[in-house]
Amino acid sequence: MSDRRPLATRSNALAQSLARRLSASALTPNQISILGIVVALIGAVCLLKAPALWALLAAALATQLRLLCNLLDGMVAVEGGRGTATGPLYNEVPDRVADSLLLIALGYAAQAPEWGYLAALLAALSAYIRVLGGALSLAQDFRGPMAKPQRMAALTVGCLLSALEGLFLASHFALPITLGVIVAGTAWTCVARLRAISAALQAR
Repeated sequence: MSDRRPLATRSNALAQSLARRLSASALTPNQISILGIVVALIGAVCLLKAPALWALLAAALATQLRLLCNLLDGMVAVEGGRGTATGPLYNEVPDRVADSLLLIALGYAAQAPEWGYLAALLAALSAYIRVLGGALSLAQDFRGPMAKPQRMAALTVGCLLSALEGLFLASHFALPITLGVIVAGTAWTCVARLRAISAALQAR
């Protein structure tokens, strides 16, 4: 049974170099996981300052740094051999907090806070469904189309497009569209994962 998200970026030379350096440092995988929340909080605060150009660019950067923390905590724990008994908790809970911070802030930035809360709820639900599959002795299902990496990629692109839109068109449609795409895609992801779990259980 697999409970680790398949990521091509783990084979990236830069990521492996960073992971080796962190493995040799005093920083623990759990501390890296908590750092992901801190970075997400900074990104959320920046989103609340949208449509300021600097805020959108900073939010895009923070979103990617949050993903980097999520990548490196696992690499330091597994490849670096520094996993702990509480590692699974730190692997999941900070992710849910970071997701909620960024998506709720996106809702306010897009002038649609209720949709931001819905996006956060759906993100948590998609993770719950994945873990539920694992609890039922199935391989955890990381499929999209809007799993965590895709949500964060959409948020990053949305921030960059919003920055360009504000700079050249003086309009602000990119963030609401981004939020709508994330909500629809995450809802689709929840349904796809539930269908896959149902099919696997019936096939037993």
